[in-house]
Amino acid sequence: MTSLFTAAPSYCSRLGVAVLLAALADFLFYGQPAGITVFLFAILIAAAVVAVHPAAFSDGRLWIKPAALLVALLPLTENVSALSVSVALAAMVVFALSLSGRLRHSIARIAGQIGLFLLAAPFRLVGDFIRWRKAARRSGRRRVRLAALAVWVMPLTLGAVFLALFGAANPVIDYWLSLIDLLKLLDLIQLARIAFWLFVLAGVWAFLRPRLPRLFRRVPRAAPVADVSAQSEATVTTIEDILFGKAAILRALVIFNMLFALQTGLDAAYLWGGAALPDGLSYAAYAHRGAYPLIVTALLAAGFVLAALRPGSTTSADPVIRRLVYAWVAQNIMLVISSILRLDLYIGIYALTYWRVAAFVWMGLVAAGLALIIARIALGKSNEWLLSANLLTLSATLYACCFINFAATIANYNVDHSLEMTGQGITLDAWYLRSLGPGAFPALDRFFEHQSRTAAANDPAFRELAGVRGSDEGWYRTLQQNWRAWSFRDWRLNRYLDRRGPLVIPSATEPYVPGR
Repeated sequence: MTSLFTAAPSYCSRLGVAVLLAALADFLFYGQPAGITVFLFAILIAAAVVAVHPAAFSDGRLWIKPAALLVALLPLTENVSALSVSVALAAMVVFALSLSGRLRHSIARIAGQIGLFLLAAPFRLVGDFIRWRKAARRSGRRRVRLAALAVWVMPLTLGAVFLALFGAANPVIDYWLSLIDLLKLLDLIQLARIAFWLFVLAGVWAFLRPRLPRLFRRVPRAAPVADVSAQSEATVTTIEDILFGKAAILRALVIFNMLFALQTGLDAAYLWGGAALPDGLSYAAYAHRGAYPLIVTALLAAGFVLAALRPGSTTSADPVIRRLVYAWVAQNIMLVISSILRLDLYIGIYALTYWRVAAFVWMGLVAAGLALIIARIALGKSNEWLLSANLLTLSATLYACCFINFAATIANYNVDHSLEMTGQGITLDAWYLRSLGPGAFPALDRFFEHQSRTAAANDPAFRELAGVRGSDEGWYRTLQQNWRAWSFRDWRLNRYLDRRGPLVIPSATEPYVPGR
C-alpha cells in the first residue's frame, strides 16, 4: 500500500489538480446559482481523472467510456435537480473506477461499489494524506522536503526587505504596493468559504484517487468436525422440510392464489365493472385505502418467491409449483395494475402532487420487478442476475425521469382538471402550483387568463396571487441573467415568457402584467 505514496510528485501533482478544481468550483458555484456550470464542472473532473490515469490511454476503446459518461451527464444540461445530480454522480464514480481498473462487471456489484465509494469519499483525502506522511517519513524524504523549504526562508525574507526599500525609493513601486489591501484579502477568508473549499477538495480527491475501502478481511475457515457438521446439516434439512419443503410451499401457493384471486375479483367488479360500493364508502376512499397496502403485499409476495424458489433447489424444479408461482406472480402484477388504477381514481378527485407522481413511478417499478422474477424462474437465472436486472431498470427509469418536467406536468394536470376550468372536481390550489416553481408559470397563466374573463377577477385573493406571480417572474428573469443558471429547460421557459403577450385582468384599478 505504501508503494502508492512513495512517488511524491504524483501525489503532489494530483493535489495541485484538486486545488485548481476547487478554485474553479469557487468561481462557478460559491454564491452563484446552479445551472449549466454543474455540467461543465463534471466535464472538468472527468478530464482531470483521465489526465491522472495516463495508463488508460493504452486502451484502444478509451473513447467508449467518455462517450457513455457524456450521455449520463446530459440530464444536467436539461435541468439541475437532485435526481440529475445523483445520476451524474453515480456515472462519475463508475467512470473513475473503470479508468483505475477497479470496476467490476456485474451491475449488482457495481451498485455496491458506488455505495462504498460515496461512503468513503469524504475521508479519502485525510486518509491518503496521513498515509503519505508516514511513507515519506519512513523513506527519509521528509528531511529533504524540509531542507527544500528552508532554503527559501532567506531569499524570501531578504526579497521582502528589498521590495520595501524599493517602494520607499520608487513612487511607481510604492503605488503598486499601495494597491495591495491585506484587510480585503483577509475579508475573503470566510469560514463558509473555507468549508466549501474543503468539501470540494475532499470530493474531487476521491475521483482523482479512486479507491474502495476494505471492509472485511478474509478469515481462514476452521476445519469442521464431522459429527457436529452432520448433526447440524440434518437439523437444517429437517427445518427446511417443515417450513420450506415442497408440501408447505405447494399449500402456501394454493392458498395465496385463492386469496389474490378474491382481491383481483373485487377490484374487477368495483373498479372496472362499475359495481355499486357498500353504503358510506366512496370510490375515492376505496381507491386511497388500497393503493399503498397492495404494493406492500406485492413486495412481500416477491420476497416469498425468492426465498422459497432458490435457484437449483428441488422446489424450483417442480413443474406444478412453477405453474402456481407463475399464476401467483401474474396476479401480483394485476394487483399492481389495480393499485395504479386506484391511485388514478384518487388523483382524478384530489389532484396531482409530487408524491403521487412518485407513487406511479414506484408502482411501475414494482410491476417490472415482478415480471423479472418470472423471467428469472423461467430462464433459471441467479438472484444476482435478478438484482442486476432490477438495478438496470431502476437506472433507466431515473435517467428518463431527469428529462421530464414534473412541475409543469403537475401544474397542467391540476389546472386542466380543476373546478374552475371544467365545472367539476375540486377547487384549484393555485398556491401549491406557485410552490412548484417557475415550471408552473405557463399553467398558472392559462388559469389567470380563464379567471380574468369571470367574476373571480375581482376576488382580492386572486389578485394577490396574480401579483405574487408577477414578482416571481421578475425574480426568475433576474436569476436567469447569470449565465451560470442556464439550462435547456430554463431556455425553453424563457422563450415562452418572451413570446407571451401581457396578461391583462379587467375590472381592476391597474391591469396586471406578468413580469412587469
